[in-house]
Amino acid sequence: MSRIHTSPKINTLFLLLRSALTNDVSECICSSVKWDKVYNLAVQQCVVGLAYRGISHLPASSRPSLDFLFQWASEAETIQGHNRLLNGVAARLTEMFAAKGFRSAILKGPANARLYPDPFARQCGDIDIWVEGGQQKVVELLQSMDLFEDFQKVRMFDYKAYRDELHKRLSLFSYHHVHLHKKIDGVSVEVHFKPSSAIHNPIANRRFQCYLENEIKKLELVAEGFYVPSVKFALVMQLQHIQNHFIKSGIGLKQLVDYYVLLQNVSENDRVEVSALLRRFGLHRIAAAVMWVLEYIFKLDAQKMLCEPNRTLGMILLDEVFKGGAFGSYAPRLKRVAFLRWFARMHRPLQLLRFDPVEVIWGFFMNWIEFIRLIPFRVKARKLSLKGYWN
Repeated sequence: MSRIHTSPKINTLFLLLRSALTNDVSECICSSVKWDKVYNLAVQQCVVGLAYRGISHLPASSRPSLDFLFQWASEAETIQGHNRLLNGVAARLTEMFAAKGFRSAILKGPANARLYPDPFARQCGDIDIWVEGGQQKVVELLQSMDLFEDFQKVRMFDYKAYRDELHKRLSLFSYHHVHLHKKIDGVSVEVHFKPSSAIHNPIANRRFQCYLENEIKKLELVAEGFYVPSVKFALVMQLQHIQNHFIKSGIGLKQLVDYYVLLQNVSENDRVEVSALLRRFGLHRIAAAVMWVLEYIFKLDAQKMLCEPNRTLGMILLDEVFKGGAFGSYAPRLKRVAFLRWFARMHRPLQLLRFDPVEVIWGFFMNWIEFIRLIPFRVKARKLSLKGYWN
């Protein structure tokens, strides 16, 4: 049974995040707070930089010890430096693709960070960049720029070489993007030839992808030197991103904070338009859950919401956030042996059946369709487990 999570460390983290985004500290820090536990929770949720910004707004009497504060400050400074690096790489990639005659747009990451009160406090990972042209043209472009290696043909009975190539295919190539085979200045880059991953429901997905393909053409060049899509696009695309990861493996607070920031930056007309599209895209239940969580954590104004919040769905979502951390990386199921991890991954959607029956059932069948599709590859590779896929 889902429940609202309340404890000194969780309440303190919520307070710090609210303070970081609103500059308001209207609540007191509990004297029993164990700051190391708050820090560890922030690490699991990938909000260390934001939490430190929240601490900087606290009165001196409520802050952690000086030694611990220095440690946290050092981590926050590293995050700032990484954000500056990502902005530079994003601008350079934009110029590189433009020189080849291809438009591009930064998705999530640096595009979201620039909307924060402190654009360098958000904890970034890799760069997601959309490039126009479709799969074949984008892959050919990347190969011509020596950013993506073509897959090698392997002799029939060279099982080891075949496994290596198969691992590369499954880990670098997906439905909507490719991973560059080498990092740019130490930064991993995903190049999208589709604006987003798929909704499992094929009817809703067709509508969703068509909408994004049209909306992503409305690009804006920002001061950081790269293009970004509209906030309206980001609200739709990132809501699906939250739903996809939530059902597959788990989602963390960072993605929910991103969504709160997007809602603070969307116009009223665009918010109304996105609200009207939720059911067509099969995103109304995840939207209702996210609205409740953002209301619970950040006191989100009802006028900023996309739809009526749903407490039951929101509690399920928040429960999963704290069970697994960012993208489910800390979930107990990951400590099991390989077969049980695979079994848990295949059947995870069924555990969320009451959250969204339609999307969950489609997701369950899609898992098994993909498993069956890969049987010939496993047979040829003489390998039961394809780690590049299952991980």
